[in-house]
Amino acid sequence: MLEINDVSKNYKGYRALKQATLTLPRGEIIGLFGENGAGKTTLMKCILGFLNYKGQITLDGHPISRKNIARLSFATCEHSFFPNLTASAHKAFYELHFPTFREKRFNGLMTFFELPTHKAIRHFSVGQKNQFEVILALCQGADYILMDEPFAGNDVFNRADFYKVLLGILEPTETVLLSTHLLEEVEQIIGRAILIRKGEIVGDISIEALEDSGKTLIDIVKETYQYKSDRVVKALSDLTDER
Repeated sequence: MLEINDVSKNYKGYRALKQATLTLPRGEIIGLFGENGAGKTTLMKCILGFLNYKGQITLDGHPISRKNIARLSFATCEHSFFPNLTASAHKAFYELHFPTFREKRFNGLMTFFELPTHKAIRHFSVGQKNQFEVILALCQGADYILMDEPFAGNDVFNRADFYKVLLGILEPTETVLLSTHLLEEVEQIIGRAILIRKGEIVGDISIEALEDSGKTLIDIVKETYQYKSDRVVKALSDLTDER
């Protein structure tokens, strides 16, 4: 169980997280949604211990430390691989440092994405780099897999196929926390949606309960964020009035 209790993070007087509290059990695919700057990446980096913060984050009752950090993996659009190493060299490195590394999954995903194994990662396209980042996170052998906008640079067909593969390969004990703006695409694969706005958790929704209500995730997001449906009409009106 990953527990986030009353976590806050300030950046030079700006509060990026405000008393965030969440419980993330094993075996879920959870969507983390919010506007740009809402605090999604900050929350993930606090979980991983990349940032100092106020509050408490524990994994099965223990603080995140060198003793248990391998149970967490991270796929970030900022990238965390070694650009001068090949995919094969990364595999050897991960096998050496992570005893639970999933070799079969790694080989299968490399084939699925059609990525070269003997080419330095710096020569990959942006989409390929993001694919490789996701592969490493999924194959490390972690219990909690955090993904921050992992599908940037990938076309809609690659993304759709990957969602299906993800559902097929995850084991019941693995949890994915997925931060993305692609709400409509991932609504079909997640079981829970967490909404964050201006650093605060403003919604924690079961997709099953959402389906029973007859509403879509987009409906709930618009209600929660008080989306103004007339903002485009108003903007166009204001702009055309200047002519």
